[in-house]
Amino acid sequence: MKQVVCVKWGTMYGPEYVNRLYAMVARHLTPPFRLVCLTDDRQGIRPEVECFELPELGVPHPQRTMGKWRKQVLWGRSVPGLEPGPALFIDLDSVIVGPLDDYFTHGDPNDVYVARNWARPMQKLGQTSVFRFPVGGNAHLLENFRADPQGIADKYRFEQHYVTYAVTGGVKFWPEAWTRHFRLHCLPPFPLRYFVPAKLPREARIVTFPGGPNPDDVIEGRWNKQVPPFLSRWQHFKATFGGQRVDRKRWRHLQRFVLPVAWIKSAWRE
Repeated sequence: MKQVVCVKWGTMYGPEYVNRLYAMVARHLTPPFRLVCLTDDRQGIRPEVECFELPELGVPHPQRTMGKWRKQVLWGRSVPGLEPGPALFIDLDSVIVGPLDDYFTHGDPNDVYVARNWARPMQKLGQTSVFRFPVGGNAHLLENFRADPQGIADKYRFEQHYVTYAVTGGVKFWPEAWTRHFRLHCLPPFPLRYFVPAKLPREARIVTFPGGPNPDDVIEGRWNKQVPPFLSRWQHFKATFGGQRVDRKRWRHLQRFVLPVAWIKSAWRE
């Protein structure tokens, strides 16, 4: 039984993200498999998904940090809904475009496999949008975090940096071609993105969207929901100097333009 797990809390992602994740997994993973969702709100999630209450961190959330520290609960000695053995975590804002079976058979099942953080490739950091971990292994990550949450956050800033350095024996990386970063590997550089839509890299299996934009916005030809869908190039450019912007900084707004992407619309669906 292959175990896939996701985490949903707060209001940023609706149930459609979980439902589409299940549909993508079902299209690309050989049965039998389970999708376990740890959540604080299971309303609207399709019945095939096994929902369990998202455990509390047990300590105050760290301040002055961008890290998604709630994901640390996955490193507990036990995780609701998951059996001992390997589990594959996939962020809700991921688009699955290729076969997933190798994510379960690659390497030692007791190792932790992560995507490489391509924003800082020289530092050999992990990126935890897609990672495999042995359930109940490395429980010291959660225990040490709970002992000093603010100290851990101040030292590492991001949850994935902490995971990279704290896993016993170090993390391992997926083959480079499997897990691709939308902004860094698919989206053309500025200003070509005004004229050329994002491409799907060959051999890609999962495309991740850390730091935005989100798949649902890209389908509608916008960077985020601060602007209407399908803005023309000229409308986006004019908003740099007056109007609704995707970012309050003009240079960032100018760069953050994206054309609708057909392969995302085809893949990210129920």
